Amino acid sequence: MYRFQINANNYLSKQTTAFFHVPYTRMGNPGNPDYLNNLKNTFNNFSEDKLLAAVQDLHNTLLEDLSQISKLQRINPIVVCVVPRAKAENAYHRNQQLFRATVQDVIRLVHGFVDGTSYLRRHTNTKTTHLRNPVSNYINDGPEPYPGITEQTCDISTDVAGKNILLIDDIYTPGVNIDEDAINALYNAGSKTVTFYAVGKVQRY
Repeated sequence: MYRFQINANNYLSKQTTAFFHVPYTRMGNPGNPDYLNNLKNTFNNFSEDKLLAAVQDLHNTLLEDLSQISKLQRINPIVVCVVPRAKAENAYHRNQQLFRATVQDVIRLVHGFVDGTSYLRRHTNTKTTHLRNPVSNYINDGPEPYPGITEQTCDISTDVAGKNILLIDDIYTPGVNIDEDAINALYNAGSKTVTFYAVGKVQRY
């Protein structure tokens, strides 16, 4: 696991401590966490076996890293939230929300964490940013990221107020600012601290 800093910008009011498990380079590259793309299951077309294998890979990664984060942070309890997918909750099937479901399963096994995975819920579609080009039979509606998009397109639980939050996403992409905006939304909702974790961090060369 690696540590880095997310710097303040137009989306984020303060520098934030962050962690990631492995660099994300490109689908199919050696060592790349391809299972994250399988878990997205954007077109709901993966077999159950492939999804189960991806869930197991994610489970093992999270169990390793969250145990380390729990020791490093030295604050209890830590409420775990998950960055919601781009579209409204009702746009996804159960097997397209396996990332969040796996996070829920793992935090039950690690001391010091509280389940806050329902505290951020998307109610209005936004642009799916990892799809760079138009895809046939897929309507990628909604706005591109803008400052405040999380607060305007998500329900945020009042239970985040006064809490130490660990915000989790699958892939952190510098310059997209979805994660920065979500962190800032938690602070605006009264969170005491916010730490960020992603399984993969996109590498810019």
